[in-house]
Amino acid sequence: MYRYEQVDAGAERWWNETRSYRDHTVFQTPAWIAFVASAQRGTPVLAALKDGERTVGYFAGLIVKKFGLRILGSPCPGWSTDYMGFVLEPGASRKSALQGLFRFAFGQLGCAHVEVMDRHLTQEDLIDSGAPYRWYQGFAVDLNQSEAALFANLTSACRRCIRKADKEGVVVEVAEAAGFAEDYFEQLTDTFGRQGLVPTYDLDRVKQLISHLHPIGQIILLRARDRVGRSIATGIFPFLNGTMYFWGGASHRQFHPMRPNQALHWFAMRYAKAQGINTYDMGGGGEYKRQYGGREIRIPWVRKSKYGWIEPARTFAQRAYRLRQLVMGRLQHFVPSLHGNA
Repeated sequence: MYRYEQVDAGAERWWNETRSYRDHTVFQTPAWIAFVASAQRGTPVLAALKDGERTVGYFAGLIVKKFGLRILGSPCPGWSTDYMGFVLEPGASRKSALQGLFRFAFGQLGCAHVEVMDRHLTQEDLIDSGAPYRWYQGFAVDLNQSEAALFANLTSACRRCIRKADKEGVVVEVAEAAGFAEDYFEQLTDTFGRQGLVPTYDLDRVKQLISHLHPIGQIILLRARDRVGRSIATGIFPFLNGTMYFWGGASHRQFHPMRPNQALHWFAMRYAKAQGINTYDMGGGGEYKRQYGGREIRIPWVRKSKYGWIEPARTFAQRAYRLRQLVMGRLQHFVPSLHGNA
């Protein structure tokens, strides 16, 4: 089991060292950690993993307080964040890293609950951990293929949608940051409204994401327009270290027959490929993502509690949140002014 040595999360030299590891993701960068810390009111945690006196990698996460309890997330559900976890040198043991994490969190940090999702953690790494987990499932597209091969791998229905968008005059462009968050969130509200729901995050979170990532060039903002220049769909794509991620997409329902969503993803794939990015990770959930020709991925999202009552309390809180979303969506339908859509 590796020993954890907490380091100053504000010290730039530690972040510079993590960049040398090939499994480093955008979700483990200072900019992303600052975004999550601001949105969740969390305290960043960075620790060096030691095998004896040798550093074999790092761990990045944040501590938040819920109901008076300290919770270490890397990440936690609802943070609008994919894989965090560990940044390890080749050959280092993620099983040892996970075992050391629980001791570090419950002991040195005084936390009552831990959640971690690491892109390279496997089911075998969880043996003897005593930690429950759920599968985070999604799709990843290999952009090393030729553009012709990428297009051929799309489902036939998806290819027809892209051709239709082209005939309808849909144009996708790389957007500027100014005004993009408002445009995206307006479309997102419409997207959730079709399902009788409200967005799971607010406009401020989108603004914070863009303000932290766009100035340093770690995010791609895309907008689809119709023939007369109206914005009809938007997408947000963070990227780093050869991988682009799908953070979120939105569109106005009245323009769906023009198929702007498929056109937007197809543009994103080709644009990323031209920038030297080799993987498009579409994130978790959404059967509709299958149409883009990616392979299925399954990542264990691990959690462990210091006290037995936390797990059922966590489950209850998640169900209560989903019920709240449904109720707020119904209220929005009958009283639009509650969400500023009157």
